[in-house]
Amino acid sequence: MTANRLLRASLIYFVLIIAATIVLYPLAYTFLASLMTSEESSVYPPKLFPSGFYLGTFRTVLDLVPLQSFIMNSFVVSAAIMAGQVLIASMAAYAFVYVAFRGRALLFAIFLSTMMIPWEVTIIPNYLTIKSWEWLDSYQGLTVPFLASAFGIFLLRQFFMQLPRELFEAAKIDGCGHVRHFLRIVLPLSRPALASLAVYAFLNAWNMYLWPLLVTSSDKMRTVQIGISMLQFEEMTSWNLVLAGVSLVLLPSLLLLILGLKQLVGGLTAGAIKG
Repeated sequence: MTANRLLRASLIYFVLIIAATIVLYPLAYTFLASLMTSEESSVYPPKLFPSGFYLGTFRTVLDLVPLQSFIMNSFVVSAAIMAGQVLIASMAAYAFVYVAFRGRALLFAIFLSTMMIPWEVTIIPNYLTIKSWEWLDSYQGLTVPFLASAFGIFLLRQFFMQLPRELFEAAKIDGCGHVRHFLRIVLPLSRPALASLAVYAFLNAWNMYLWPLLVTSSDKMRTVQIGISMLQFEEMTSWNLVLAGVSLVLLPSLLLLILGLKQLVGGLTAGAIKG
């Protein structure tokens, strides 16, 4: 019996290692190729490891494209969208769970139905609205259409419904209103869900390409995803430059995931209800 369990565990770990290798290989190759020279990156078959740590590729990328400005624009836009979605979704979810009003179920069903509408369908109406408000090539045009999310409202509503109803009743008996109950009880207990929504919203906004391409026209407002595409030229494409730019763009995302993972694990224990 012990041998069977050991064999089964070894097989599971072997499969997990293979799967992890497949997932991590593109990321590892991206960072390693960014340290290669142009000659090394163009050889066939492709090399996995560079002959040395050549950092001139990153300097060339920063000289060709104002990537620092693009990263700052993406960070501002992503942080604003993240804050807006967490704030609006948490207040809307609280209303759907703790505030009784007529048509609450119907209104929530309408919110859910918007999740079935492809985002591409709303591009033209959103663009025409932004253009009529003269928000093209501005932070408002990049952020306002994404400050509310039906998915975020759904996620937080489902989490709020799992909180003990007795806490709300006890807070009402103690004279606690909706605002205080929302700020002092619901939000602290919902840190795992809030952190998940924050990471999800930030990464989605960071990876946006089509919408910033439509509403921005100057390098002053461009985002990182557009900056990466500017490293591909019609005459030729130097892949070590492209992958160096991708590496620079990936660093904030990886840092957020590392910090967000710790926050999620901490929130699961801090949000536990003790008797």
